Amino acid sequence: MSGAIDHDRRRVLSGLAVATAFSILSPFARSAGVDYPFTLGVASGDPLPDGFVIWTRLAPLFNAADGRGGLSRAVPVRWRVASDAAMTRIVKQGEVLATERFAHAVHVEVAGLAADRPYWYQFEGLGAQSPVGQSRTTPLLHAMASARLGFVSCSHWERGYFSAYRHLAAEQPDLVFFLGDYIYDSSYAADSGKVFRSHGSGNALTLSDYRNRYALYKTDPDLQTLHAAAPSVATWDDHEVQNDYANRWSQDPKIGVAQFLQQRAAAYQAFYEHMPLRASSVPKGADMRIYRRLDYGRLARFHVLDGRQYRSEQPCIAANGSHQGHVATTPCNDLRDPARTLLGWQQEAWLDQGFAQSKAQWNVIAQDLLVAPLIQRDLTNHKPGRWTDGWDGYMANRSRMLASIARHRVSNPVFWGGDIHSFWATDLHADADNPDSAVVATEFVGSSVTSDGPPYDAFMKIMPLNPHVKFFDSRQRGYVSVELAAQRMLTNFRAISDPRDPAATVSTLKSFVVEPGRAGAIAV
Repeated sequence: MSGAIDHDRRRVLSGLAVATAFSILSPFARSAGVDYPFTLGVASGDPLPDGFVIWTRLAPLFNAADGRGGLSRAVPVRWRVASDAAMTRIVKQGEVLATERFAHAVHVEVAGLAADRPYWYQFEGLGAQSPVGQSRTTPLLHAMASARLGFVSCSHWERGYFSAYRHLAAEQPDLVFFLGDYIYDSSYAADSGKVFRSHGSGNALTLSDYRNRYALYKTDPDLQTLHAAAPSVATWDDHEVQNDYANRWSQDPKIGVAQFLQQRAAAYQAFYEHMPLRASSVPKGADMRIYRRLDYGRLARFHVLDGRQYRSEQPCIAANGSHQGHVATTPCNDLRDPARTLLGWQQEAWLDQGFAQSKAQWNVIAQDLLVAPLIQRDLTNHKPGRWTDGWDGYMANRSRMLASIARHRVSNPVFWGGDIHSFWATDLHADADNPDSAVVATEFVGSSVTSDGPPYDAFMKIMPLNPHVKFFDSRQRGYVSVELAAQRMLTNFRAISDPRDPAATVSTLKSFVVEPGRAGAIAV
């Protein structure tokens, strides 16, 4: 598709975006020669019963080479929260300073609002007004409300359009979870045949690289529509930094720890700058706390995990020193070593405590990966083995996590994941190696927004080796929407018609129900 057509599409869809009203620049701004500064839209996130975070970033030149968005000085930004979509009944307002320190990003932690109701918000700066966004507070801790939820992952700009975001927004969710690979650090070669719309640059390595990659993605009108329609909760996978990285180790053995931690620090800072996160997630160099809990009244507790930052070194490292994920087909003690952890010991203890203390009807573990064990075959030699970059590379940590669920008799545990670019419904057994052992949790994994799925036929051939897998399909791109009530979780796998079509339609591929007190997905 030509750049001109793509530009026209963006302009039209931006004008039609849900809950969004772009304002005309004031005469002051035009005379000062300032371009529209709210090019990246608005977002809200991490809601509580009395408030939420509202976010924007001023970037009149979103792709400026230095990553600063075309600004070089601090800018005062006014914000308003209203109880109506027309922004006439203002309930909270204030002013903050957008500075160069965080690329003129604004994070406002709004508090003092009423529980379990929608609010609308807007920013003003440099003589212009932002789009209007809609957010929502969570129910009071003792309340048993219902909720409409959604989760998404793996949106590669170069592989297509983000129609999945637009269709999820149209379902008017109360809360959306981004489960990793929100951006892709890597770019395809121009002659690869895989580029539908180019990143316009190579692999991201520096702070300016990562800032501009996020900024590019956030110009997408469908992504802006989703963020403007509902609050979100975000965690990451690997491509927010580098493919298959683990803790302080690059997948490339030629990149030393010190050098890689510099890259990780840049990537983490850019993640913070572009997500509606609280001050508790402000990065400290190469460290950034993003695992956290969110309660949705008594209905659900969401345990949001970080599956990358605290890992033990990748298992079964290849002879050439590469840390890249692969199917380990020869015996490798790393896979089951109890001294190894995917979450890190501190996060493991925190998760165990969260299980012990939860009084919620449902416990959702929102993270980045397929949790279920999977006997795979190497696509070259067809020998059976385990994928090293996921939970199968850290089996002891998975066993400890599932044992914690059983020990604390956690109410209705359900895992959500992404990363593998395909839809999955699985049973998680107390003993991963024994399909006759008790089912202790249910798992749903969403397909990618655009990224290519694994080979369907090859994966279907291994399904007889994995009887705990109740559903798999890698042929469709899309998202997952969830209707959650006290007595039922309805999960819909939603598939878009074609990621290369900006006007793609959506359909329901498969639906499942989980009932309280009965682990396992029931197809409906």
